[in-house]
Amino acid sequence: MFTGIVEERAEVVSRSGTRLEVRSDVASGDVAVGDSIAVNGTCLTVVAVANGTLSFDLSQETLARTTLSGLRPGDPLNLERAATLVSRLGGHLVQGHVDAVGEVTTLRPEPDGGARLSVRIPEELLTFVVEKGSIALDGVSLTVAALEGDTIEVALIPHTLVATTFGERAAGDLVNVEVDLMAKYVARNVELLMTGGAAVVRPGKERSA
Repeated sequence: MFTGIVEERAEVVSRSGTRLEVRSDVASGDVAVGDSIAVNGTCLTVVAVANGTLSFDLSQETLARTTLSGLRPGDPLNLERAATLVSRLGGHLVQGHVDAVGEVTTLRPEPDGGARLSVRIPEELLTFVVEKGSIALDGVSLTVAALEGDTIEVALIPHTLVATTFGERAAGDLVNVEVDLMAKYVARNVELLMTGGAAVVRPGKERSA
């Protein structure tokens, strides 16, 4: 589990087949083989650590559902180590389970040094997105500032532009999208109630068909 607060900007060393190698200054000094790291919002398992480089194996599911298949040497990445039970929840609950890939439509600079980022997301995810709700884009916990059609807009402060990869984004770029976990559970329970099921099952009771 993660919080969507990026800890460092890392860099792709190589991606060959299903193996991804990442140069890291922060995470590489405090992780071991088997630990989980969010790489652009995708939960990956560390399989090797050596000389500031982290290695990960990518499953076919990961390659198919995220932007990681398009990574090239030198590409910047957002990294976050897994949260602990005593971590501050500065963002929101992020699983690192990417729902889909979205497309940047605009990145508009603002007078205060921040920017407005607009991203088109798949229609099937819109059920889980509301204005002022939470969403994770490339592993960054953000608040939905506006929602119009299939496009969401988020406000990026100057710090976010510097501390994450968003300062280098442009129209047409692809980003990993993870909608709010709680929204998924609420939507599922409402669906069950509306179709005659039971959202909450009492002990000893079976859910109706």
